Amino acid sequence: MSPTEPWYADGIRFECARSGKCCTAHGQYDRVYLDDDEAEEVAALLGLTLAELERRHCWFEDGWRLVKFADGACGFLDGARCTVYEARPVQCRTWPFWKENLKRSTWKRDVAAFCPGVGRGRRHDRDEIEAIADEASGDA
Repeated sequence: MSPTEPWYADGIRFECARSGKCCTAHGQYDRVYLDDDEAEEVAALLGLTLAELERRHCWFEDGWRLVKFADGACGFLDGARCTVYEARPVQCRTWPFWKENLKRSTWKRDVAAFCPGVGRGRRHDRDEIEAIADEASGDA
């Protein structure tokens, strides 16, 4: 690997362990954002109107719609199970391959040390990792 290539150029093994840890507040990871389409999908999955979803499960800050957390966890987490898994937002679907997580120090400190899925499962290649990171940041 050349010095200009990212540390993950040979890929990263990752498979969700369904521990629910990524759905809990830890360090700077303490918010789940829902855009309009995601909120509509979650509301439909739960059989709610958008207004009901927002009243029961969301709060707003600086123009952002956020999922309420209870006892330090996403309000849609039941034990280690996501109750809106089929409609989970991009933020959740793309974990842990977020651009800010792909800094080597952040990956080691905030991701690999925390997430039991790191180092498990299939190897995601560089192109796939970067495509997921682009999707997470809205660059896709």
